[in-house]
Amino acid sequence: MIDSAEPQSSLRRALGLLRLVGAAEASGIRLKDLAEQAGCSQPTAHRALQDLAAEGFVEQVGKRYRLALDFFVLAARAGHADGLRDLAKPVLLRLSATLTDTIFLLVRNGYEAVCLDRIEGPFPIRSFTGDIGGKVPLGLGQGSLAILAHLPEPEREAVIRFNVPRLLDRGFLDEAALRVELEKARAQGWVNLNTGLIPGMAGLGVPVFDAQGRAVAALSVGTLADRLRPERLPGVVAILKAEAASLGAMLNPFDTALRHPSRSLSAVA
Repeated sequence: MIDSAEPQSSLRRALGLLRLVGAAEASGIRLKDLAEQAGCSQPTAHRALQDLAAEGFVEQVGKRYRLALDFFVLAARAGHADGLRDLAKPVLLRLSATLTDTIFLLVRNGYEAVCLDRIEGPFPIRSFTGDIGGKVPLGLGQGSLAILAHLPEPEREAVIRFNVPRLLDRGFLDEAALRVELEKARAQGWVNLNTGLIPGMAGLGVPVFDAQGRAVAALSVGTLADRLRPERLPGVVAILKAEAASLGAMLNPFDTALRHPSRSLSAVA
């Protein structure tokens, strides 16, 4: 006879660990602390976390564990809307109406940027992220670059080391060119891309900071290259930065969903 008690116990333990990871700081929680809080050994906690990671529910960043975006992409299909995406929706609609272009909301997930929301403009465009839920390596595309440029230096360096081969595979920047773009983005506070990787397309991205000065998201415009010429660029920059500042001022750093931006994913229409 197969004893079902152990699988049930393992499932409850994994769910308990998942809740603890979700309650931790945005930077994650160490295995030692997780095991202590869960009341189990480190090897036991480690096995459960590896299972959760294999299913895309948690991810390991250095020595810490945190919730992974794949879990929320799956949960998004339940149709619940809250947090960052809810707060940003009026901003995206306003920007799209004002600029008559396609507007994106991006968040970071490990070494990638994820499209959390998107409002279509009247002009047909192509983008690196594609539709809501689309992912690109951090550093590919204007919104992604805006986030990467404003990460704390140790995190930024770790991402650069990991992502440069991936960017080269996509025909994008080498490391030297990437660092030039990141330095420029930090200096001017926005990213303007017209790389030719997507012919006829151009984009502009700005970071969104919370009250603690963390770049938790990015707003970006995807448009036709002819619509982002030098004479129009300053006006688009000013509008986008004003809306990013407005959105950032609304963020509550003590809101769990905003400390973990991936929780803001909602249903994809």
